[in-house]
Amino acid sequence: MTCLPAEWERQGFVQLTWPHEDTEWYDLPHVLDCYVNVARAILKYEPLLVVTRDKEECLRDMAARGFDGSGVRFAECPLNDTWARDHGAISVLTDGGGKCILDFVFNGWGLKFGAHLDNQITRNLFAAGVFAQDVQYRDMRPFVLEGGSIDSDGCGTLLATSECLCSLNRNEYLSREAIEERLCHSFGLQRILWLDHGSIAGDDTDSHVDILARFCSPDTIAYTSCDNPEDENYASLKAMEEQLRSFRTLEGKPYKLIPLPLPEPLYLDGYRLPGSYANFLIVNGAVLMPGAASELDQVAAAQLQKAFPDRKVEVIDCRALLSGHGGLHCITMNYPEGFLRCK
Repeated sequence: MTCLPAEWERQGFVQLTWPHEDTEWYDLPHVLDCYVNVARAILKYEPLLVVTRDKEECLRDMAARGFDGSGVRFAECPLNDTWARDHGAISVLTDGGGKCILDFVFNGWGLKFGAHLDNQITRNLFAAGVFAQDVQYRDMRPFVLEGGSIDSDGCGTLLATSECLCSLNRNEYLSREAIEERLCHSFGLQRILWLDHGSIAGDDTDSHVDILARFCSPDTIAYTSCDNPEDENYASLKAMEEQLRSFRTLEGKPYKLIPLPLPEPLYLDGYRLPGSYANFLIVNGAVLMPGAASELDQVAAAQLQKAFPDRKVEVIDCRALLSGHGGLHCITMNYPEGFLRCK
């Protein structure tokens, strides 16, 4: 039997996969600025693993931004892109305190982008001895799954969107019921709460749940809210809100729902970018929230502080990441305590 920990449980490290000139970033210098700021923030709370195609190249990027990389663990590996949440391993705990990483297929969000190297990153990291000796590796092929498409309460409930998990070019050979059965078996789940509504313009992922709705505790969900009927996201997000209100905890009680404002629209070449305050990262003792240099940043941070009263909410300007149609949670992958090999 396995258990998929909640993100707020004690972590051992966070993984970043470092950008380079061949990754698909619109404005690489500003993206690297953001990565350095994220790296610094993570290191205040826990260890950081940076996966890079070239350690020396990465150190030069860091040094150019006044960061010497002290305290960072590095692992060199070929890579296509840098979305660690989706190509990173998904960690589970097994009976008796065992530790295991699950390596699902990553196929570029339903064959939209090249991913032949990213799909091998977890296998390569395991072979290189990055993980602790007692961490087991489990190959989950041919099942396709991205970490940003699921969110766990650590108690047997998973939050996911049917649009993503049941989309074409992922696992369309399976019915929704078969997908649910596969997920419940892999993660030791009691149930899946399927969101059948919710989308944000500009999103390439087919509605990953980590830009829409997130568990903050077993009875609390923070979600992206829109109160402007003129906004193109309004109808979909309102329908999602209504469905969230219908959900019940395992004890049969309504969830405490914490609305997060939809960020002010940002555009690139006339194309709306998929901003979301729900794309936050929980680390030991803090919540790192993507900011957009807007007054709404503080509104969203105050809402998250209600959800996490015992953690510091830090806002990091992540507008540069939106040029790649992602955010702070998308570029990171967290691992439980005890999963990283000691030096």
